[in-house]
Amino acid sequence: MANPFAGEVALAIDGQQHVLKLTLGALAELEAGLGEDTLVALIGRFEEGRFSSRDVLALIVCGLRGGGWQGHTSDLLQAEIDGGALQAARVAAQLLVRAFGPLKAADHGGV
Repeated sequence: MANPFAGEVALAIDGQQHVLKLTLGALAELEAGLGEDTLVALIGRFEEGRFSSRDVLALIVCGLRGGGWQGHTSDLLQAEIDGGALQAARVAAQLLVRAFGPLKAADHGGV
């Protein structure tokens, strides 16, 4: 079970519960994976509701790794996420909120 006070979020993938967390190592990996983008730019995209599926996938992968998952991005390309793309976007936003504080969209019932 995920502990929100520790920055954790739960997500079921292929019927298995996973705990996601943006650790410092996961954040460094995320930043490296964003290329020219920065974490500040990523947070801004979520706050403004203009994030991409690439953003969501990058956050999910890094959150999974922060939670101890040993998989690769390619492992998720055919995976079934309980709640679909919308749930994945919610979890990605929750990860950012728990790592950096409230986001506007999350505060107002958005993603």
